[in-house]
Amino acid sequence: MHNATTTAASYSSITSPSTKEAWALLIGVAAVLVWSAIAPNDRLTWFMEVIWVLAAYPLLIVTHRRFPLTRLLYWLIAIHCVILIYGGKYTYALTPLGDWARTVFDLQRNNYDRLGHLAQGFIPAILARELLLRRTPLQRGGWLFYLVCAATLSFSAFFEFIEWWAAVLLGGDADAYLATQGDIWDTQWDMFSALCGAIIAQLTLAGVHDRQLGDRLSL
Repeated sequence: MHNATTTAASYSSITSPSTKEAWALLIGVAAVLVWSAIAPNDRLTWFMEVIWVLAAYPLLIVTHRRFPLTRLLYWLIAIHCVILIYGGKYTYALTPLGDWARTVFDLQRNNYDRLGHLAQGFIPAILARELLLRRTPLQRGGWLFYLVCAATLSFSAFFEFIEWWAAVLLGGDADAYLATQGDIWDTQWDMFSALCGAIIAQLTLAGVHDRQLGDRLSL
């Protein structure tokens, strides 16, 4: 069994984006953020969605030299930021992309929020996987798969708490942020979508992720 120090050292040669690529991701997300800030459908909802982007990006910038993440994870985080920003611009229930899908596939509601919660499981799953493999003695296998899913579900549940607190504090002003669209099972669907995202991410991206981590630990 490796200790945490040995595990961290084992991943000293991870594949991270080049400086030019990292700047491109940063500028790209910043441009989308500026676009979203121009006359959003609901300013409060916009702020509550993009605040996570505003918090995450300075943290990534500060830590990128001391603890660089894999290229895959930086790209996934950028995609997640764009999903959040786009939802904040229009509110999740009124996104043009969701309305288009509702028309094309004859859906009963705008399901952009389902995409958002699928991403809320998909991207944090890779983040949790990377942190567990690099900062703990945990190795690949069933326990890693399970703990990544558990971490993702707890992350999703925390966001449902935030929606609950927003509803309590803001009342009707939080309706656009909640985006339940009259679905009494919206909370359960949100967490189920996140769980599906975590499972899909691990099944499809584990190999790529391991190669970018350096794949030095014995299986």
